[in-house]
Amino acid sequence: MDLELLESTLAGLGQPAFRAGQVWEWTARGATSYEQMTNLPVALRGELQERVPLSSLSVEREALASDGTEKALFATADGRPVETVLMRYRGSKGSASMPDPSRDGRRSLCLSSQSGCPLTCSFCATGKMKFGRNLTTSEILDQALHFRRKEAVDHAVFMGMGEPMLNIDSVLAACERLPDMGIHPSHTTISTVGWIPGIERMTSHYGPTIRLALSLHAPDDALRSEIMPVNDRYPLADVLDACRRWHEVRKRKVYIEYLMLSGVNDRYEQALALARLLAPRTAFKVNLIPYNPTDSPVEGSSREAIAAFRDALEERGVPATVRLTRGRDIDAACGQLAASR
Repeated sequence: MDLELLESTLAGLGQPAFRAGQVWEWTARGATSYEQMTNLPVALRGELQERVPLSSLSVEREALASDGTEKALFATADGRPVETVLMRYRGSKGSASMPDPSRDGRRSLCLSSQSGCPLTCSFCATGKMKFGRNLTTSEILDQALHFRRKEAVDHAVFMGMGEPMLNIDSVLAACERLPDMGIHPSHTTISTVGWIPGIERMTSHYGPTIRLALSLHAPDDALRSEIMPVNDRYPLADVLDACRRWHEVRKRKVYIEYLMLSGVNDRYEQALALARLLAPRTAFKVNLIPYNPTDSPVEGSSREAIAAFRDALEERGVPATVRLTRGRDIDAACGQLAASR
C-alpha cells in the first residue's frame, strides 16, 4: 500500500488523522480488501477502493518449490522488477533447551531493497542485472504484505535483490512497521556487503536493535576484491571495525555470511585466516552458505569441504553453522534472484 497516497487521500477526503492508522492495522493483519475494515465508514471504504490500491506492486509470476519455499516476481508502478521469497520451515519446535532452527515452523521473508543491484559481486545473479532504483518504504512493505495475506509471518531478512545499506533509510522505515505484521525486530536481519555508511547508520539508529549480517566471503583483501569489487572502496579491516562498533553499541553478534566456493575460498588455511580476523569471539557468528548455481563458472564446495571448514573455525572458538539451502529448484536460493521474465 502506498502509505503516502493513503495519507494524502484521507486528508483530501477530510478524514481524521487516525483513519490512516486504522487502515494500516487491518492491512498489517492481512486484510485482502477494504470491505474487511469494518471500523471504517462504508462510504470511505468505497472511496479508498477506488483511489488507493491495496498494493503498490503488481504480481507477475509466482513459483512454489518442493521444500515449500515460494518466490514472487513483482513489478513496480514504473515497471521495475522485484523478487521476494517466503521460506517455510515445517515441523516441531524442538525442546526449549535445544531448539531446532530447521524444524521450528518459521515463516521467513527474504525482502528486496532495490530493483537490481549496482554492486557487481561475481557470485550473485542480481549483480548481473541492470540496476533500476531504490525501492520505497511502501514497496518494501508490500512485498511482506503479499505473503502476510496468505499466512502469518515471523522473520524477515534483507538478503533479496539489492544492497540494503544503499537504501538504508527506507529499509529502516520498513523495519519499524514489520512488528505490526508479527515480525519482531530481533527476528529481522539486514545484510550488507560492507557498505560502511549504512553500518554506521544502523549503529546510530534510535530504534530497536535489528540483526546485522555481513557478506564476507573471503579472508583477505585481494580475494575479496576479486569476488566483491566493493572491497576496493571499503577494505576488509575497515568493514570489520565498523561491525565491531555496531556490536559494542548494540550488544548483539554480527552474523558473518560466507559463501563456500570450491577451490576459491574453502581451503583449511583460509579457515584459519578467517578465524584470526573474527575477534573478539563474542562479536561474531559464521554462517557457511552452500553455493547455489547461477551462470557463474564457479562451483560450490563439497559437503566434506564445508564440514572441514566449519570444524576448523569451531576448534578456534568461532561459532559456525551451515545454512540450509531453500528454494533452489525455483531459483529462489541465496545468490539466485535475477527477476527473469
